[in-house]
Amino acid sequence: MTRDQIELYLQTLYRKPVTLLSSMALGEEAAQNEQGVKKYGYGVPVRLDFQVEGCPRRTAVLHTMSPNPFGHEGMADRAQVLLWQNETFNRLPRHIRSLDVAAAHAAGDIVSLGEIQEFCLLTEFAEGKGYNLDLERMRQTGSASDMDGARADALCDYLVEIHKTRGPEPGLYVRRIRELVGHGECVMGLIDGYPAEASRMFGRLREIEEKCLAWRWRLKGRTHRLRQVHGDFHPWNILFRQGVDFRVLDRSRGEFGDPADDVACLTMNYVFFSLQRSGRLEGCFEELFLRFWNLYLEASQDREMLAVVAPFFAFRCLVMANPAWYPSLPETLRDQLLAFALAVLDSDQFDPEQVNLYCGA
Repeated sequence: MTRDQIELYLQTLYRKPVTLLSSMALGEEAAQNEQGVKKYGYGVPVRLDFQVEGCPRRTAVLHTMSPNPFGHEGMADRAQVLLWQNETFNRLPRHIRSLDVAAAHAAGDIVSLGEIQEFCLLTEFAEGKGYNLDLERMRQTGSASDMDGARADALCDYLVEIHKTRGPEPGLYVRRIRELVGHGECVMGLIDGYPAEASRMFGRLREIEEKCLAWRWRLKGRTHRLRQVHGDFHPWNILFRQGVDFRVLDRSRGEFGDPADDVACLTMNYVFFSLQRSGRLEGCFEELFLRFWNLYLEASQDREMLAVVAPFFAFRCLVMANPAWYPSLPETLRDQLLAFALAVLDSDQFDPEQVNLYCGA
């Protein structure tokens, strides 16, 4: 889209003259940060600073999606994600608000739905720094502050709170478990997205897929577990401002699911960053991992989670071990992640105290 097209769109949205003051792709600094390990994403959001006539200066973020092999190959796949995000972002506490969803013609103009080629999403802009920066600092220093503990507690409390809301339809749980295995963004899609040069991993990837299929049959009947979830609660989707004040970004794949998805997504990152530092879960990362699990289990009284979390951990391990997402990791770390996935899938119940055993560390 050109400057004029963006201004015209904003004028249509706000029904007043609009001046686009500046635009900038977000994430450029992170891409240049040698500490960063995550290189892959579904699109490049663009920050828009603009002036609506008679109103204070405003900032928003324009999101688009690029075609990719994780279930987003067709325009309709990408439209589904953006339409869903516009519908649900504003219903989750602390989530950035969606301001609008729009469609773009090949020329960049906003047109009727019958002629659209792509969709885009406009959200509010949230100040803050990604929680991943906290983990990168701890990976470098090997120590955590009192604030690090407080932030982990705040994230835990948030999940406990949103997970109190029950889902409306048991069939949504069955679908969510089915998609955990078969969706393009989840187990099978991630495995299909491993590059040919990772062929030495293919035997273990097939084993993980087969075990996850068996887990689908173990979980699909537990429809009582359907709760409100974020769905992609990893550190890059959490922005901290001051102290323990935070906002969340980009909830994904459904408004309701199993709480184990959110807990596995975040806590696996404590394991991931610790493995990068020392090849095992230890020190401040082990403290945060166990602190989070103990607090969550006590506050939620969801001990059943230990019996269902394994395939959600496997899903996150497949993301982290995939060279497309994290190209700079040593092969030994990828092997530990796949070993962890296979070990938890072979266990009837997850034991937070046995992470190093699962990793073979």
